[in-house]
Amino acid sequence: MNTPRLRHRLAGIAAVTALVGAGALVTAPSAAAKANLLTLGKVSLSTTGLRANVTYSCDTGMNHQLVANATTVSGHEESVAAGTIKNAQLVCDYTDHKTQITLRPAVGSHFDKGDQVKVTVFYFDEEGFSYAHQEAVSVL
Repeated sequence: MNTPRLRHRLAGIAAVTALVGAGALVTAPSAAAKANLLTLGKVSLSTTGLRANVTYSCDTGMNHQLVANATTVSGHEESVAAGTIKNAQLVCDYTDHKTQITLRPAVGSHFDKGDQVKVTVFYFDEEGFSYAHQEAVSVL
């Protein structure tokens, strides 16, 4: 094969490869770019402690839990509460989903109407790694 034909053939292969790669990027789900995000919504008192509204999105096949912790900022002595949603209860398909996490107070802790609480929500994996921390301070 002579040199000009070889160059043309290589240029054609490079152009096709670039077009296929660009097409794959264009057709990829746009939500994949925002996976594993958390948004903390309203925090309120419930009969068992606190309830936090959370909007989440996660990657398919993710094996993480959704965790929430709360601590009083003002009011009476420090109180703490925690809640978890196991990975089997999460819908991980790159889109946004809403859930409520029930946070149960630790022994000796209690929350009252008017207390100011700091709530942190995050993902936690089986290796002890946590990420995507979101915090908010709310008045109950």
